[in-house]
Amino acid sequence: MALRRWRTLRILQKRKEIWPIDASAGKPPRDWPGWPRGKRFALILTHDVEGSIGYSRVRQLMELEKRLGFRSSFNFVPEGQYRVKGALRDELVQEGFEVAVHDLHHDGKLYRSERGFRKRAQRINQYLKEWNAVGFRSAFMLHNLEWQAELETLYDASTFDTDPFEPQPDGVGTIFPFWVPGRAGRPGYAELPYTLVQDSTLFLILRNKTIAVWREKLGWIANCGGMALVNVHPDYIDFAETGSLSSKKFPASWYSEFLHLLKTKYHDEYWAALPREVASYVSCHRSILTAPARVLRSLS
Repeated sequence: MALRRWRTLRILQKRKEIWPIDASAGKPPRDWPGWPRGKRFALILTHDVEGSIGYSRVRQLMELEKRLGFRSSFNFVPEGQYRVKGALRDELVQEGFEVAVHDLHHDGKLYRSERGFRKRAQRINQYLKEWNAVGFRSAFMLHNLEWQAELETLYDASTFDTDPFEPQPDGVGTIFPFWVPGRAGRPGYAELPYTLVQDSTLFLILRNKTIAVWREKLGWIANCGGMALVNVHPDYIDFAETGSLSSKKFPASWYSEFLHLLKTKYHDEYWAALPREVASYVSCHRSILTAPARVLRSLS
């Protein structure tokens, strides 16, 4: 962790011009239709459940969001440290939340070879079908948008507008969702990049003790009319409310503060949607919400 902090701080010194805000990413797509019901911007809350500790905190996080009137998507690792019980998945869906697939093993090996990816993709597709899920996010935000067409999904959420701290730091350069065209007879899918820095980076790596970075970028996204998508891990949330930041967790009150900010400062200005709802919207406007040029070049 100390080495990651050292590396991140060195990167931050060099990439301040594109993080946390890359001004060029705020340009809307040509002929942008705007968000449903005339909302100013879109809001998506997502959670990657990495290990057994995070799995044990899913209900606590669900209840926190329910109390404040929010719903989110929980991304589970099918073959990780825990086994995802059908009763929990059903409970989340019944409460208005979404369930998606988070890689296969959370080991960073999904894209090491195309042959290996295809084998894992078959198993991932089985879990997608079993869970009635339409979304996917790979571990460590690794991605290959061409290969991911093998997955039977409506959307992927493994990219970001700008994040030079990630192992694969090639941002897609937009705070808007877009459609990735299919290849070789396969259907395309919606790409939903995260646009707010992950909790692990903000609190555990950069050691921030406030939500100032979230606050600043949320205001910028709202002004641009983009999509505010955040990824918060239950693995790192301290529900005991000790009030202190450690090397492995941060107070739940900081996430609550972010949600309160949304409810107070931006009341009725955002479209609070599940990822699958935004993906369906993108699918309906796929001719307009085309992939950025840098993404299309990677697919050619």
